[in-house]
Amino acid sequence: MLCCFECCIKCLGGVPYASLVATILCFSGVALFCGCGHVALTGTVTILESHFSKVTSDHAMLTDVIQLMQYVIYGIASFFFLYGIILLAEGFYTTSAVKELHSEFKTTICGRCISGMFVFLTYILGVAWLGVFGFSAVPVFLFYNMWSTCATMRSSTINDTESICVDVRQYGIIPWNATPGKACGSVLGDICNTSEFYLSYHLYIVACAGAGATVIALIHFLMILSANWAYLKDASQMHAYQDIKMKEERELQDITSRSKDCLNSYT
Repeated sequence: MLCCFECCIKCLGGVPYASLVATILCFSGVALFCGCGHVALTGTVTILESHFSKVTSDHAMLTDVIQLMQYVIYGIASFFFLYGIILLAEGFYTTSAVKELHSEFKTTICGRCISGMFVFLTYILGVAWLGVFGFSAVPVFLFYNMWSTCATMRSSTINDTESICVDVRQYGIIPWNATPGKACGSVLGDICNTSEFYLSYHLYIVACAGAGATVIALIHFLMILSANWAYLKDASQMHAYQDIKMKEERELQDITSRSKDCLNSYT
């Protein structure tokens, strides 16, 4: 029973908890961004087609771009699922606890190069996700403007609310010749009360939060990978030092044994 308990303690000690936390955070962030972003984009198309651009040819390019973005979301989800598993596996094999479990643990030049490659790739992905995080804040800003306009219209003491409008053409989402292109007064209020608007607005917020969580996870991964790379470098130098030390000790033992043999032969 005690042996099993000690084995469990050793196994739990071999878990790279920092990499595990970063992986969970990365999976959660990517899942929120991809899932919520996909549904929010679909709701955005529905709102535009129903209220702002009723001629299909006016928003055909926007529809194609949104469909392309949804396919890109599928690719992002698949890539980061695989990449997160690879980084977690790399954490398992470079944690110091693994060295304690396997006394013959040694590093190679290839292993250090792979760790360095992961550091570089994670840095590039972190910078890219900073851009994704900034880009995901744009629809939140647009929907917030519309929501705040509706809130202002509800609390306004002005009877003529038809003068309060939201023109999405000024954001470059649809061309200037799109009809009607804007919503005013009661029409704008009806848009803000639709389930598509409410759902898309909050899903964009969650998607933006997911992108931010992914950025934090990648920064966490970057710190872990840098520490692992330094650990591999130090371990390699330590192994080289131990090899040289053992070689010198063997040579010293050989010299000592030969000296004793010579002394015995003379005597």
